[in-house]
Amino acid sequence: MSYNFGPGPAVLPRCVVEEAGQSLLSSEVGLSILEVSHRGDAYQEVHEAALARCRRLYGVPDRMAIGFVQGGASLQFAMVAQNLLRQGRSADYVNTGSWSKKAIVEVGRLGKDHRVAGTSEADNFNHIPAELDLDPEAEYVHITTNNTIFGTQYSQLPDTGAVPLAADMSSDLLSGPVKWDGVGLAYGGAQKNAGVAGLTVVFVDRDLLARESDSTPTILRYSTHVEANSLFNTPPVFAIYIFGLVLKWMESAGGLAGVAQTNRRKAELVYNALDELSEFYVGHAQRDSRSLMNVTFNLRDASLTEAFCAAALERDMVGLKGHRSVGGVRASIYNAMPVEGCQVLADFMRDFARQHG
Repeated sequence: MSYNFGPGPAVLPRCVVEEAGQSLLSSEVGLSILEVSHRGDAYQEVHEAALARCRRLYGVPDRMAIGFVQGGASLQFAMVAQNLLRQGRSADYVNTGSWSKKAIVEVGRLGKDHRVAGTSEADNFNHIPAELDLDPEAEYVHITTNNTIFGTQYSQLPDTGAVPLAADMSSDLLSGPVKWDGVGLAYGGAQKNAGVAGLTVVFVDRDLLARESDSTPTILRYSTHVEANSLFNTPPVFAIYIFGLVLKWMESAGGLAGVAQTNRRKAELVYNALDELSEFYVGHAQRDSRSLMNVTFNLRDASLTEAFCAAALERDMVGLKGHRSVGGVRASIYNAMPVEGCQVLADFMRDFARQHG
């Protein structure tokens, strides 16, 4: 069996792949799921079920609408500023890595006023900044909840007072329960924890929809997607279908509480090996900022990194090469990564250290 530790698109539950494979040939209406009309009854059932299951599983409050859009987090970087940041006002951004920086670039391109309220860039983003210089008059505070490249993650969402929190949850979407108090907007691509590429799930406080400008193009308005129940234009039918199957699998796995418990167990297996072998490996993230989704580390003898990844590949562990910003190794252990995969990796880390230490 191969284990996919790649950063995304990521591993899917086996049962989801099998059911989807059957639906590629024929669905309940006799057509492939790839062929059904997004206006037909068969797809409407899939669409509504996915929305309802997402709200129920994630505990999304009624004040927040759920939207299915396209364009990934990269489009959301612009949409957040276009929809929530009004003329003459400013927004706060917390810079914790590459994707946070991209969001900051986009708000700047739009000519919108903004501030960096906290950053860990001086330490190569090895931690989540504890102290933030927040503007109480800001339109929102934007954060990235999990940083795939650097392996850091918020253990809990920051308290931003009366200022709405806007959270990019792309790499820890649906990986555990969320306390929605204070969250005005959240979004994330499904392709790491909850499905395949092509679907972005957006959660937005309905009260914030009134901030939109008349100059914002129709397709880029949150209100457009909310009012049309995410059917303003042709939705990514197959991606939403897979999203629904993954949510169904999550329910069978004990809901998000069960998923979170398993994710902690998986991460502990790898981090325990990392800590036991601290003379051989060195983690990038500070301990109190460690991600449950992406474990990043270097070999103290960097010349062994290529051999490590090659030997891992021979044992059917795929996608372990670290990002060039950090180097070393990155093990992405998203929701569908089985516990056994993390145990195999931890055992391999010990074996490799014994052989080369």
